[in-house]
Amino acid sequence: MKPKILVTREVFDETLAYLAAHCEVESNQPDQPFDPAALAQRLKDKDGVVCCLTDRIDDALLAVCPRLKVVANIAVGYNNIDVPACTARGVMATNTPGVLDDSTADLAWTLMLASARRLTEAEAYVRAGDWKGWHLKQMLGVDVHHATLGVIGMGRIGQQIARRAAGFKMRVLYQNRNRLPADVEKSLDVEYATKDQLLAQSDFVVLQVPYSPATHHYIGAADLKKMKPTAILINSTRGGVVDDAALINALKDGTIRAAGLDVFENEPKLNPGFLDLKNVVLAPHIGSSTEATRRAMAMTAAKNAVAALTGGTPPNLVNPDARAKS
Repeated sequence: MKPKILVTREVFDETLAYLAAHCEVESNQPDQPFDPAALAQRLKDKDGVVCCLTDRIDDALLAVCPRLKVVANIAVGYNNIDVPACTARGVMATNTPGVLDDSTADLAWTLMLASARRLTEAEAYVRAGDWKGWHLKQMLGVDVHHATLGVIGMGRIGQQIARRAAGFKMRVLYQNRNRLPADVEKSLDVEYATKDQLLAQSDFVVLQVPYSPATHHYIGAADLKKMKPTAILINSTRGGVVDDAALINALKDGTIRAAGLDVFENEPKLNPGFLDLKNVVLAPHIGSSTEATRRAMAMTAAKNAVAALTGGTPPNLVNPDARAKS
């Protein structure tokens, strides 16, 4: 008998076909998000789940889904999953690292360039019919080339962001939980800095740290005041890493020049204060959203799930101790 698996959101046909070759699949192609009760009900008789960051997998859910063996997240981050609870119950948790690094780095740069050159403000100006012709001081922005870039979180994605800076002849500072080996620093042409040094010296600060209790409001009011008044903050990692209310105040009063945001606290709910500001670029959590990358993410999650359900070790297992208990 094939193991049973739930796919919680719409995925690609090839993902379902791959899963169906190994499992009995229930899919949610209409893409109507499940509330916690509905998700628990659908998972009661399932051996595995391919889920998204919109699905909360916690101990309360695991307690009523005793057959569950694997939670395969279609994301590199997994703060929607209670990993310790999974481990305690022998449920393997997996993610999709690697396949989205370049696309997410591209989006960070998109936000950087758009906010530096006031692109969304300029487009709205044109669409509103307000543009009456060229003049010298129209929509003045700031240069990205030869500026100082500060990257907080120098993992796989952070390194790809740093590599792209070479084309703009930027100085690159970085802060990371662990300093990179000297040869890696040299290959990336980056300089290690303390958080305060990075905030004080950078023209652009890009956040690429995972969200956790330790990084909640990693950038708050006091941190924003340490930045240059001409600096631009980019959050392309996770909502909650930035205190959104503090950022809105900083953008209003000129503490910093601008921001580019792909993620928000309590998303998809948005602090309405952002909507009144012209000096912020807003995107709806699309960091990895290219067709090729999202297809690769979904297939990676499917392969993780199938490996777990057919006696193998998932290639992207985040809690190895769970396998010994499964």
